[in-house]
This record gives sequence, structure tokens and C-alpha cells, in this order.
Amino acid sequence: QVQLVESGGGLVQPGGSVRLSCTGSGRAFSPYSLAWFRQAPGKEREFVATITSTGSHIYYADSVKGRFTISRDNAKNMGFLQMNSLNVEDTAVYYCAAGWEDRTRFNAEDVYDYWGQGTQVTVSS
Repeated sequence: QVQLVESGGGLVQPGGSVRLSCTGSGRAFSPYSLAWFRQAPGKEREFVATITSTGSHIYYADSVKGRFTISRDNAKNMGFLQMNSLNVEDTAVYYCAAGWEDRTRFNAEDVYDYWGQGTQVTVSS
């Protein structure tokens, strides 16, 4: 079992930046791909980004490409999502997730077996 806890969310102004962290405990998550999803009010949860176990492959949703950066530190059992140039459409609960690598279905929720509880990011002036 892998337990995941997100942190770093909060209120940020449009155009601002925030860095989310995902801390793993229990079984090391180094063998797994690590992903971020988000769910905005009244919408379904959607894929944001994923990084494979060694960091060799990274994929982003088109809506965040060029603004968000996913990374990981396996030695610390941590993952990160650096979010820049935020806009109000980025307001959502952000979830980190871990699962076995799947380079074709990397954006599907059922690829990921372990999920955190989520952290709220609100972009507002």
C-alpha cells in the first residue's frame, strides 16, 4: 500500500504561481508513475500531468502545457507540481495518484491505484 498526502494548495492571484507537493508513505512509490489530476466545482476529475518512475517520460494535458511542471524525488518519496501563470480556470481540488506505468492510457484514472485526499487551489483576485 502507498499512502499519498498532497500539500501546498491555497489562494493565489491570477498570474501567480504555486507549488504542490505529494508525499508518499508506506511502500515506496519509486516504481510507480506519479500523476496529478484535478476536479473543478461541478466538473468531472481530469488529468493534469504524469511522470514515469524514473522521470524518463512526462505527459501534460494541453490545458496546462507550458505552464505546469511535474517532477519527483524518489529518494524523498515525493512528487511536485509547479504551477505558473495560473488563471481562474485552474481553480480545483488537485489530487496526486500513483500507479504502474502505462504510456498509452496515462491519462486514465483507473491506471492509478493510489490516491491522495486532494488539496484545494483557488485562483482569484
